[in-house]
Amino acid sequence: AGNYLLTSLLQIYFRLKRDFISVKAVTLASSPLRTPPQRCQPHTMRPLTEEESKAVFTKLANYIGKNLIHLIDRKDEPYCFRLHKDRVYYVSESSMRMSISVARPNFVSVGTCFGKFSKSGKFKLHVTALDHIAQYAKYKVWIKSNGEMPFLYGNHVVKAHLGRITEDTPEHQGVVVFSMNDGFGVTARSTIDTRKLDPTAIIVFHQADVGEYLRDEETLF
Repeated sequence: AGNYLLTSLLQIYFRLKRDFISVKAVTLASSPLRTPPQRCQPHTMRPLTEEESKAVFTKLANYIGKNLIHLIDRKDEPYCFRLHKDRVYYVSESSMRMSISVARPNFVSVGTCFGKFSKSGKFKLHVTALDHIAQYAKYKVWIKSNGEMPFLYGNHVVKAHLGRITEDTPEHQGVVVFSMNDGFGVTARSTIDTRKLDPTAIIVFHQADVGEYLRDEETLF
C-alpha cells in the first residue's frame, strides 16, 4: 500500500510538473520582457529527477503519510520542488516565474528549503520545513519544559521529558515534537513500549529543531 501511494504521488507530481513547464514556456514566449538579457545567465535551480523526487517523498511520507498529496496538489496555486546546490526548495509557480529574471551571481534561493541531499544521495529534512510538516503530521510528541533545552541542543527525547504522545504511534515513525519550541524526530519505541521504559530511555531520536536557526546559521540555507 505504501509503495502504491508513493507511485501515485510521483505520477501526480510529474504530471503537474509537466503542466507547469508547459505554462512557463508559453508565458515566456508571449512575454519578451520576462526573458533575461543575453548577458545574464539564469540561475541553476532545476526540477528534481525521479530518483530525487522518490527520496524526498519517501522522507516526507514518514511524517505526514497520505497528507503528502496536500503539498503536491494544492488548490490555491501550483507548487513544485526544485533543486539548487543540493538543497530542495518548495516553491510556488508565481515565485518561480519571478525568479527566472534573477541572474545567476545574484540568486540565493526561492521558496521554502525542505532539506538537503548529501554527497551519497541521501535526503535530510531541515527544520525550515517544520511549518509545512506540522500542518499534516499524523503523529505528535509533546515534551515537558525541562526537556526543551536538551532537545534544542540537538539531544534525543528521553522518557523523563515526555509529556504526551499520539496514541498508537509505531516505532521508527516520523513525529513532530511540540512544546514552547518545536522540531521533529523519529520514534525510538512505539507508544505501548514507551510505558515500560525507564526514565532515561530514548523515546524520540532527534532529527531537527528550531535551535538550528542559531547553531547552523551559516550552513542551513
